[in-house]
Amino acid sequence: MQAFDVVVVGAGAAGLFCAGIAGQRGLRVLLLDHADKLAEKIRISGGGRCNFTNREVGPANFLSGNPHFCRSALARYTPADFIALVRRHGIAFHEKHRGQLFCDDSAEQIIQMLLAECATGAVERWQPCSVAAVRHGAEGFELDTARGAVRTTRLVVATGGLPVPKIGASDWGLRLARQFGHAVVEPRPALVPLTFDAAAWAPFTALAGLSLEVTIETGEGKPAQRPRFIEDLLFTHRGLSGPAVLQISSHWQPGTPLRIALGSPTLADTLRRAKGRTQRHLVNELAQHLPERLAQTWLRLHELPADRPMPEVRDRDLVRLADGLARWQVQPTGTEGWRKAEVMAGGVDTRDLDSQTLASRRVPGLHFIGEVVDVTGWLGGYNFQWAWASAAACAQAL
Repeated sequence: MQAFDVVVVGAGAAGLFCAGIAGQRGLRVLLLDHADKLAEKIRISGGGRCNFTNREVGPANFLSGNPHFCRSALARYTPADFIALVRRHGIAFHEKHRGQLFCDDSAEQIIQMLLAECATGAVERWQPCSVAAVRHGAEGFELDTARGAVRTTRLVVATGGLPVPKIGASDWGLRLARQFGHAVVEPRPALVPLTFDAAAWAPFTALAGLSLEVTIETGEGKPAQRPRFIEDLLFTHRGLSGPAVLQISSHWQPGTPLRIALGSPTLADTLRRAKGRTQRHLVNELAQHLPERLAQTWLRLHELPADRPMPEVRDRDLVRLADGLARWQVQPTGTEGWRKAEVMAGGVDTRDLDSQTLASRRVPGLHFIGEVVDVTGWLGGYNFQWAWASAAACAQAL
């Protein structure tokens, strides 16, 4: 039986980073993963350019049963720390939108950087290599792997979440957590497109491919307490997607509506003023403020006088038009599921984890990091930063 100081299960973002740091601290590290390909989730992220962090990261950007749990790790390994590592490896990058950082070239550069860090730490990597069973005793852990039995005093679970099964997503980490008495917050798809009843959505299918910036919110309670985002909305044949919907999907609960502001709060006043200075038809004037296809569809569905010259449109119709656009309420029926989700909400309950070390409070030497933990970030590099921060916190404590 081979013995290691640390075994890391899962060679994604968190697992690779943790293994590299631990190896560079002088520990003998084994990193293993059941998938044939390495770090596919990194490779496909950000349209193939990897949105590897966000300049502005804080606990408010994360969803968890314990909103404060992520605070310690994020404070001790910041976006500036990871950016410095990226620069040391000569990777060119750019800021695309609201602090989101992407590689200029390819996500493959981040993977190669992480592999180089592992090589510096002399990390041994077995892949593909599945783990059939894990036992814990007085001397630590014994793992039955596809390449033989392994012993270690410290076991790090970095197996990620359930999205995109075709690239190797697995519930192995959640099953292991339950095996050792950890509670699991019920997993659900997050950062995922939402779907609608086919008949109810039929009038909007012609808008597929159309995109515009909106304000979107969901939930009950006072407006200031509701989850709210200003992002781009994308119409699809089956429903709504784009950054706006991906963001709100992490907060959406079945049976609750979305409230979407398609137009400006001042649109009614703007349209009323236009009556005195233009002979345009209503549809043409509205198309000055909305995508033309949306303007046409909205007026048709709400039986408003699209072809009437602006001076002849009643003020009350303009107010009704503007209010409807500012307060569009739609009821999703579900999500596109794990196949289209970018991350998993839920996971290993943080109540039995140490926030400074990501160590289990139930089993000495057991750690959980990254997406398998009940910490889910916003769209825009936040989930990668949680991977780096939780991995670093864990590795420094091994």
